[in-house]
Amino acid sequence: MLVARVIAKLEPGGAQLGAIRLMGALRDQGVASRLLVGEATPEGRQLLRDAELEFEVWGGSGEDLQYACDRRFAGWLRPRLADADLVHGHMFGAWWAASEAARGEVPLAASEHNAIRWPGSPRLAEMRRALARVDACFAHGPAAAATVLDLGLPPARVHPAGSAIEQTSPMALPRLPRPRLIFAGRLHPEKGPDLLLEALARLREPVPAYMLGGGPLARYLRRRITTLGLQRSVELVGWQRRVGPWLAGAGVCVVPSRAEAWSQTAVTAMAHRVPVVATSVEGLPLTLANGRGVLVAPDDPARLASAISAVLAGDHAIDLDGAQRYAGQFSPSRVAARYTQVYRRLLAAGDRLQRLTRPEARVYARSMVVRPSMWVS
Repeated sequence: MLVARVIAKLEPGGAQLGAIRLMGALRDQGVASRLLVGEATPEGRQLLRDAELEFEVWGGSGEDLQYACDRRFAGWLRPRLADADLVHGHMFGAWWAASEAARGEVPLAASEHNAIRWPGSPRLAEMRRALARVDACFAHGPAAAATVLDLGLPPARVHPAGSAIEQTSPMALPRLPRPRLIFAGRLHPEKGPDLLLEALARLREPVPAYMLGGGPLARYLRRRITTLGLQRSVELVGWQRRVGPWLAGAGVCVVPSRAEAWSQTAVTAMAHRVPVVATSVEGLPLTLANGRGVLVAPDDPARLASAISAVLAGDHAIDLDGAQRYAGQFSPSRVAARYTQVYRRLLAAGDRLQRLTRPEARVYARSMVVRPSMWVS
């Protein structure tokens, strides 16, 4: 099976890293991938080289292809999708272009890794048209699922999803203190690193905190660290390819997001049996349900500080066994097995349609169900 995987925007981030891990695990299961990228940063290209993945980058747009409908991108894709058995697009701009470029008989899967936040006018008509061509949509979080369902995608085609997380690290990096706090994510208002600093300034006892990631808030955060007098306890360490060695043995992982469909950082921490404190936004209450972590109200540094202190003091009963079991569902091999199962169903359904007469095919298409795998419970 050859899957043409189309990614709108490649940069260091959870969605992209998850897709890279997925491709490696699919390769181990006999599923070959052709990676086609709309736009890529130098760091994103290096990620692919490090993973020893072959790829092509279009790079012909001045827009953010995550949300753009660019017919030039679709035209570039068309010959590159010609011999694929199945096409899988990540981010709206990619699966919209794939819906325009892929042959009609080729199954099309789509992934949305976050809630849709249109940078300009919503492209709902274009999204609705593309969804009519989508055979399976992997929705990372309830908001993404609600969007595609509201636009008419049949529920049987919506698959609750989560990314493949990195393998657990048995040992921490040398000389890291205990206890310590870990934040890992883009330094962007959406991820709430500024809220974390305000919370850390409210702690009675400072705790060594390491903030992993890069992004537009980096300069502001450095200034704020100085203003709040946190220079001795908080360190911005930049983007890290692996967060496991930082998490191993940590006292708490904090996910202070203002919006979060499904957090790789939280689930990776859970795999390492590290307590997670997160804001109660979008998909995080599902991730940390049944006592798997601690939830606090968003945009409330005082409550965040209180929860961090309680976890470090051992005053919160967190089901670390349950958290580790939940995280185990998202190893690369298990995620790849679920994707492979859906891919094979789509291919089998396509083969069946081609063998039927035209009236039979219409009846079969209406009745075809690709049942969602409820694997985020």
